[in-house]
Amino acid sequence: MFFSRSTYLALAAIASPALAATYKQSANIVGADFMTAFTFEAIADPTGGLVTYVDAATAQSAGLVSSTATTFKMGADSTTTLASGSTTGRNSVRIKSVASYSTHVAVFNVNHMPEGCGTWPAIWETDESDWPNGGEVDIVEGVNNVSPNQSTLHTSPGCTMPSTVTQTGTTLSTDCNTADNGNSGCGVHSSDSKSFGPAFNAAGGGWYAMERNTDAISVWFWESSSGSVPSDVSGGSASVNTDNWGTPTAYFPSTDCDIGSHFDANNIIINLTFCGDWAGAADVYSASGCPSTCNDYVNTNPSAFTNAYFEFASINVYE
Repeated sequence: MFFSRSTYLALAAIASPALAATYKQSANIVGADFMTAFTFEAIADPTGGLVTYVDAATAQSAGLVSSTATTFKMGADSTTTLASGSTTGRNSVRIKSVASYSTHVAVFNVNHMPEGCGTWPAIWETDESDWPNGGEVDIVEGVNNVSPNQSTLHTSPGCTMPSTVTQTGTTLSTDCNTADNGNSGCGVHSSDSKSFGPAFNAAGGGWYAMERNTDAISVWFWESSSGSVPSDVSGGSASVNTDNWGTPTAYFPSTDCDIGSHFDANNIIINLTFCGDWAGAADVYSASGCPSTCNDYVNTNPSAFTNAYFEFASINVYE
């Protein structure tokens, strides 16, 4: 090749997926491995959620986390009734990977995700100590059971996306700067209605994958029953070749965003919060067809959150 990939992208009229590579497995996280591969963040929710994140010992004793030889489950309290005006928040779990990653592929085999009015589940990557300068990639995110999944970048100033890219999803915004548009970021809606919430669970789950290199950040989704799931994804292979994965659901090229300078080594974070800045916004909550107000509903209806949990079959990371 006689010119760089970034130069090619800058010249392209329509941005297309970056040149792929073969990545070798650096982590295979299954079952009880989650307890050592991740730390529990018992912190105040930075998104203003109506939640109390608990530590590992509390999560285990309360049954908010559990594992088998092939699964790891994490979720929220579904038995405690709180006062309607309580600001304490429902107990839940937020975990952060011990390892951090730059150029890599992460594959999430998810059997079940949290559902319920007021819920705001997410699988994402960031550097909490240097946010937003270190970047944020939201791989799985949504609120109040509303499908489809949304994948989003949040960055420091100077990162935008082309208006037209080669992806199967729908671009919602091209400005990734957290200081603009109320920190909505540059988001993409999946074209698959079964990519989030109750529809995802009813379909038996699925695979999410994210590739990050200096050329682009790409996100894929496959339903568990899909015949198009790449064999290196479904088989948990020792290596993956993203060139065989087809058009991504969401594609964020480096055309007008230097990914190398806007993203540093990020940790994987998985969490379930309630209400807060997005799920609890009055217009968002009411548009979801959910009852009462978000805070009152979450506080006083514990049984509504029986299905507010993640269940993972595995997370595989490749570098």
